[in-house]
Amino acid sequence: MTGTHPLRSGARRRWIALAAGLVVFAILIGLGTWQVQRLHWKEALIAQIDERTHSQPVGIADIEAMGEREGSLEYTPVTVHGRFLNDREMFFFATSEGQSGWYVYTPLVLADDESQAAGDTVIVNRGFVPYDLRDAARRPGSQPEGDVTVTGLVRERLDGKPSFIVPDNKPEERTFFWKDWSTMASISGLDPAETVPFFIDAEKGGDSSMLPVGGVTIIDLPNNHLQYAVTWYGLAAALAAVLAVTLWRDERH
Repeated sequence: MTGTHPLRSGARRRWIALAAGLVVFAILIGLGTWQVQRLHWKEALIAQIDERTHSQPVGIADIEAMGEREGSLEYTPVTVHGRFLNDREMFFFATSEGQSGWYVYTPLVLADDESQAAGDTVIVNRGFVPYDLRDAARRPGSQPEGDVTVTGLVRERLDGKPSFIVPDNKPEERTFFWKDWSTMASISGLDPAETVPFFIDAEKGGDSSMLPVGGVTIIDLPNNHLQYAVTWYGLAAALAAVLAVTLWRDERH
């Protein structure tokens, strides 16, 4: 009867365990390095957002020129003048200060101005209204008539649904769960060729009691990548210590 020598079998198992440990070690180092790269990216993004949000608002014409130079326009302050198409309000499900409700998106027809093309339209996120005040009839005075000036931040359109867990939009009800610019323009009867290809998040007005309440843009981005990197590298170091002790013990026996 033949069989594997116990010493050889034990050595094989140790080498297999060592190889597996080295693979896990490499994965942990890779995860830590990835988090360091994400840290640098996030820090640059936060710095860019801070710089942009503290800059002076510019007009649509300047925004378009900036887009050609820089590509991304996200969070750039902008000022536009025009007239809201209040009968075409759209509603994006959201929360504000723990309260459920809606962001009110309304097309704004741009006025004749040297900083913008007359007749073009931009879709503006005017701000938050509580859930039961979606109907404009229940919030008198919330739909300004005539020419208005809106200052806010540029928010770029999405390429598609951000995640499968996000509910589908209900354009037939003018209800949205993700910002589908193309559908919003379509159901509002807007010509895409004459519609500014991004959104504007309106800033908060002087009277906080007036609805919708603007200034809903989230610009305080979390940055936990250093903590994650330290965690992954720490686990890698602990694993390396375990492997080293194991090898040392094996050498002594």
